[in-house]
Amino acid sequence: MKIVAAYLLAVLGGNTSPSADDLKGILGSVGVEADDDRIELLLSQLKDKDITEVIAAGREKLASVPAGGGAVAVAGPASAVSGGAAPAAAETKKEEKVEEKEESDEDMGFSLFD
Repeated sequence: MKIVAAYLLAVLGGNTSPSADDLKGILGSVGVEADDDRIELLLSQLKDKDITEVIAAGREKLASVPAGGGAVAVAGPASAVSGGAAPAAAETKKEEKVEEKEESDEDMGFSLFD
């Protein structure tokens, strides 16, 4: 992903066909070591292609991917005695609150540029 970002930065900077050295220079400027094999793979896949067309094609492919939603909660049959259902729902909400707090307190042990 870092190599793709470097490629896009080079294109935004006006270089319509960045070389491996251009990408290594961009990555090196922020202290990231470049993997030559991955750079060559990216450059070979993007050779003679317009990056805006590649991005547009990717957006079209991603448009068909379902996002969000997940599982749908299905309500059970309603009964006159629903005393047991309410405490179970309260416990679920309490557990969700605890999980949210744990996730927000951690930084997962890495940073964006490691």
